[in-house]
Amino acid sequence: MTTLASYAANPAQSRGRKFQESDPQGRNQFQRDRDRIIHSSAFRRLEYKTQVFVNHEGDLFRTRLTHSLEVAQIGRAIARNLNLHEDLVEGIALAHDLGHTPFGHAGQDALNECMRDFGGFEHNLQSLRVVDLLEQRYAEFDGLNLTFELREGILKHCSLNNAKLLGDVGERFINKEQPSLEAQLTNLADEIAYNNHDVDDGLRSGLITLEQLEQVTLFADNLNKVRTQYPELTGRRLIHETVRRMINALVVDLCAQSNTNIANAAPKTVDDVRSNAMLISFSPAMREQQTELKRFLRTNLYQHYRVNRMTSKAQRIVRDLFQIFMQDVKLMPDEFQQRAKPDSQTDQARAVADYIAGMTDRYAIREYQRLFTVSDREL
Repeated sequence: MTTLASYAANPAQSRGRKFQESDPQGRNQFQRDRDRIIHSSAFRRLEYKTQVFVNHEGDLFRTRLTHSLEVAQIGRAIARNLNLHEDLVEGIALAHDLGHTPFGHAGQDALNECMRDFGGFEHNLQSLRVVDLLEQRYAEFDGLNLTFELREGILKHCSLNNAKLLGDVGERFINKEQPSLEAQLTNLADEIAYNNHDVDDGLRSGLITLEQLEQVTLFADNLNKVRTQYPELTGRRLIHETVRRMINALVVDLCAQSNTNIANAAPKTVDDVRSNAMLISFSPAMREQQTELKRFLRTNLYQHYRVNRMTSKAQRIVRDLFQIFMQDVKLMPDEFQQRAKPDSQTDQARAVADYIAGMTDRYAIREYQRLFTVSDREL
C-alpha cells in the first residue's frame, strides 16, 4: 500500500468495535472487517440477488455479488491514487449491499411500502442491521462486530429520526458532518460501477441499442474514440472497449477533481474531513455527463416494459409474502419466529422484513410457490 495521507482513515486509530476484542494478528483492523464480510452468509447470498435483471433471466447479467466486486475494484484504484486506505474501501464496497432485498430496487420499494406503518425499509439501514445483528457466527456477540469506520461507510444516507436510534454511526447525520474520504469515494465508485455495468447489461439484453446510446455524451465520446482507433471493431469487443474507457474517464476525473478539492480544503486529519464539505467528487462537467447517463438509463432501461413486467411480478411476490407472514409468523423459520414478539406488531413486521430481505431471488420465488401454489401431487 502507498503511504497513507494524514487525513486517511487509519486502522491503528480506529474508533473501535461495539464489543472489545484482541487485536488481529498478521492483518489490520480493516482487513479483519473485510474478511468477516466475505465469510458471512449475507455476502454469499448476493450471488443470487439481482441488479436490474432477475437472477434466472440469464447467466451473464450482473448480480449484487459481481456488482460489489466491481465496486471494490474501482474503489481500491481510486483509494490508491488518493493515498487513502484501500482495505477500508474494499470492506465498505463488499458490505454496502448486504441488506438489499431480492429483486433489486423493485423488491426494496415493495418492502418499504409494506413497512410504511412500522418504520419503513431502506437497504442501507438493513445492511447495517445485517452486520450489527442478523449475522449469527460468533460466540460472544451478534453480528460481525465491525469497526466504526466500516459501519459508518455502509450508511450512505439516513433520516434524522433513524439516526437518533443508531448511536455513534448516526451522529454525523445529526451533527451534519461528512463521513471519511474512504466512505465518500466508495459511494461514487458504486455509482461508476452500476451506471456502466447497466449499460453493458442493457446492451447485452437488447433492451437498449448502440444507436440510442450514441445520443448520450459520455458513451458517444468514448465510442468515437474506439471507432477511430479500431475502425473494424464490432459486437461485444466494441461495447467492452467503450465501457472500459468510460470507467477510466470517470475514475481519472474523480481523482483529479478530488485532489483539487482536498488541496483547497487542506485537511490534516480525519476530523478535518468530517467538518468539511464533501471532498470526493466529479468535476462539474463530468457530473453533468453522469446525470445525463443516469437519466437515459432510467427512461430507456429501468422503465422498459420488459423490466416493468419483472418489476411488477417481483413486487407482487414481496407484498404477498409479507402479508402471509404477518398473518401467521409460524410460517417463517424458527429464528425469525423468535424475533417476532407476539405483543408487538412492529417487532413482528421487522422480523418479517428481515426474513424477506435476506432471501435470494430464486428463494423468494420458491417460497411464493410453496405458499401460494398447489401442485397435483399435493391434492
